[in-house]
Amino acid sequence: MSAKYQIKVFGKEGCDKCHTLNQRLDKLLKKEDFNDFEKCYCDVETTDGLVAFSEAECINPSRIPAMLISRWDDEEQDYIPVETANPGSADPICKKSRLYQYVGLQTDYSPAGKGILTPKMIQTVLAEARQ
Repeated sequence: MSAKYQIKVFGKEGCDKCHTLNQRLDKLLKKEDFNDFEKCYCDVETTDGLVAFSEAECINPSRIPAMLISRWDDEEQDYIPVETANPGSADPICKKSRLYQYVGLQTDYSPAGKGILTPKMIQTVLAEARQ
């Protein structure tokens, strides 16, 4: 284990939105305040990425890019997804991009969501994972 939290990012090669999410996370994770997080990129067009995506069991495949936050569990010796405190509750920042059961985001391609995962959304879910 190298970090307390792991952010699994699900994306695919050649996707501009996937590239943007990765850039935003990389920039944020360079800050000292976020050194307890590490990023693990999962390309869903590879076997390993598809297996990781399937094991997540909580992301709609038509809403990639997406990210799921897990916390290191000493007993399990593995990262376990962080459960959200209030599943299904309204979120004024992440809106419909928030995952239902676990802490994370998936892209909302509706006119309201505009297909954007903002830096503020990302910071919001990272803060929730720490609670």
